[in-house]
Amino acid sequence: MKSRSVTVINPLGIHARPSAMIVRKAASFQSQFWIEKNGSKVNARNILNIMTLAASKGTVMTLITEGPDEEQALAALAELFDTGFGEI
Repeated sequence: MKSRSVTVINPLGIHARPSAMIVRKAASFQSQFWIEKNGSKVNARNILNIMTLAASKGTVMTLITEGPDEEQALAALAELFDTGFGEI
């Protein structure tokens, strides 16, 4: 299991478009993927789960992966956050 903290940097936070990007990216790996915010941990392969976290700009979250390609999955998913989902 691998994990990494990320900060939401895009101005609108994690709305429908970034949530969909997370789900698509997570689905491209074999590993399981979760996002945790303030003790709430959700499966990142479900767009509604991600949106219920209500993550606005500046929110710190933890990405968690577990499986055969967990390191690659974590790096790819963290990159979405690091680049602001292409919105900045």
